[in-house]
Amino acid sequence: MTDTDYSLENPLLGEIKYFCRKIQEAYGELADELTPCRDDRFYRLAPMRLYTLSKRHFVLVFVLFLLCFGLTVLVGIAGPKIISEQEHDGERLLLKNATVKTGPFRLVSPPLSTYNQQLWLTCAIQAEHSNMGDFKQPLEMNVELKGVLQDASAMRANKVQRKARSLHCGAKCDDIIVLHLGYLNYTQYQVMVRFKGLENITYDIKVKFVWKMFNSSFSQVEIWFRFVFVVLTFVVTCLFAHSLRKFSMRDWGIEQKWMSVLLPLLLLYNDPFFPLSFLVNSWFPGTLDAFFQALFLCALLLFWLCVYHGIRVQGERRCLTFYLPKVLVVGLLWVSAVTLGIWQTVNELQDPTYQYKVDITNFQGMKLLFLTVVGLYVFYLLFLVVRACSELKNTPYSDLRLRFLTALTFVVLVISVVILYLRFGAKALQDNFVAELSTHYQNSAEFLSFYGLLNFYLYTLAFVYSPSRNALYDSQLKDNPAFSMLNDSDDEVIYGSDYDDMPLQNGRAIKATARYRDDSDSD
Repeated sequence: MTDTDYSLENPLLGEIKYFCRKIQEAYGELADELTPCRDDRFYRLAPMRLYTLSKRHFVLVFVLFLLCFGLTVLVGIAGPKIISEQEHDGERLLLKNATVKTGPFRLVSPPLSTYNQQLWLTCAIQAEHSNMGDFKQPLEMNVELKGVLQDASAMRANKVQRKARSLHCGAKCDDIIVLHLGYLNYTQYQVMVRFKGLENITYDIKVKFVWKMFNSSFSQVEIWFRFVFVVLTFVVTCLFAHSLRKFSMRDWGIEQKWMSVLLPLLLLYNDPFFPLSFLVNSWFPGTLDAFFQALFLCALLLFWLCVYHGIRVQGERRCLTFYLPKVLVVGLLWVSAVTLGIWQTVNELQDPTYQYKVDITNFQGMKLLFLTVVGLYVFYLLFLVVRACSELKNTPYSDLRLRFLTALTFVVLVISVVILYLRFGAKALQDNFVAELSTHYQNSAEFLSFYGLLNFYLYTLAFVYSPSRNALYDSQLKDNPAFSMLNDSDDEVIYGSDYDDMPLQNGRAIKATARYRDDSDSD
């Protein structure tokens, strides 16, 4: 007796078997849709505008990117100087019966406003008629800081600080950071400085003190440009999200998923809360800005690792094997940067003369760890790039994605190296990390170029990775574009000789589309 005959005699059992079979089929279809390791999963990804660009369009994208960046640099060159300086001869600051080798020196800062943002006091010591060559002289520095109130009375800002420093002299002596204020609580400050140890130098010396603060005009330019970048980033983020609204998130490409993360982080990198620094006399806005910058830069580093690996691995990307190693490498960079920033801020609140390069005994160990992790990251990234290029050089679509990202990122990295060389190439004038990051911006061009570079880089990626307006319609015309690319080379698929200005389709796909439209019109 067959199963059919048995089912006829037992209709209830047949209904149960039929119901179970339908459940099994429905589960199989659902699992097939949700499983990211389907063989044709790659061809069901949401389309990108990158696929519809011809060679002329690619050139135009790079030209527009460089033009926008160049315009930002030109605006920065025409902008104001970032740091304002005021020099004072030490001999004119001495109190009665005091010597230039010991002090005390009484200094009064220029009038300050919130637009000056931060304040530094540096000391330049120059030995006269020195024939001893390169030498180091240990010294002790006593600093007393007072804030001037509105009634012209002075209030002690902190207790007298005694700091051990080292004077290094060659052809010229290195400058010494006397103090650094991350935010301004008063409109003017009084400082009393004493030295102990310079009297051991047998020849005459000259002492010069320099007040350094942000230029008020630059602060206004910075506010406006940050506001412009915040608005542009918000618009680009909304447009990118709007272009992907027609596609399920599980069908987004790895670049599109990462752009949906990087664009909001870029919004934080531009810091919409930056104007609070001029409204609130607190360390919090500055620390929040540094936190956002470190978060975005580390996310960008993680993006490069994941994309270069993810383009090559189209199957399931497990958290333990795919993401965890990358998060550990980049996470160490982020933790070290944030730790140093928080450590510096907390200690400067209690002691403006604090310098962790001098006052932290394990700073060299943290610096060695940071450089080691950077070297590991560079090696890992180069390994992923080389392996992806070798495996995907003849793969349609993937090769185009790989080449475009590599070319644009290479341009950005070259420009970044040039900016960093112009910013840090000359010998540092101070040994304080925070002061280095701020005072080495010689003009507005160096500041705006770095911000503009990262913003326009993300805008360009968002443009090429977003689907075009008719992307959903085109994706419905072809269930699997692999059928039209089996016998074509990558260049023929992407840049067909007869259809150089057409979207990313070869001749057969275009003809099939035309026949489909003709049939639809005839109906």
